[in-house]
This record gives sequence, structure tokens and C-alpha cells, in this order.
Amino acid sequence: MRVTLYSRPGCHLCDDLKAALAAMEDDIAFTLVERNIEDDPRDMERYRYLIPVLDIENGLLLYPPYEWNVLADALRSASLNTNA
Repeated sequence: MRVTLYSRPGCHLCDDLKAALAAMEDDIAFTLVERNIEDDPRDMERYRYLIPVLDIENGLLLYPPYEWNVLADALRSASLNTNA
């Protein structure tokens, strides 16, 4: 399963989310792809004031603030949809 993190350099909330996702990788199989919104004008327009945004393949598009149990549940649910 692919999980895309929309972020930008210097975003401490993005760094916190990335660290939380790294801790979850042992329990939930996913590939994290990080996209710098500054590299794509469409991403910048869409997510400028919303980062970090998490796009879970076969799952939800999540916006902050994040509750870690909700995030873990969303990843598990998407993982089950991927394996079905």
C-alpha cells in the first residue's frame, strides 16, 4: 500500500507525522512517499495551508490535526482493502 505525505521543508508538523508513520511501519505494511508541495504548483495551491496531508491508497485523505489512533486505524483499514 502506498501512503503519500504532502509536506514542505521546515514543517515541524510534517516531521512529527513522518516520525509517527515510521514507528507504525513495523506493524502496518506501507510504502511512504513524501511530496514537497513546493515542487508542484497544483500541490502548493491545494495544500498550502493544510499540510501535512496524508493520502492513503485505498483509504482516506487525512488532514491535521492527527489523532494517532485514528491514523493507525485508517492505515489498517486501507491495508485490509489492499489485501482483499
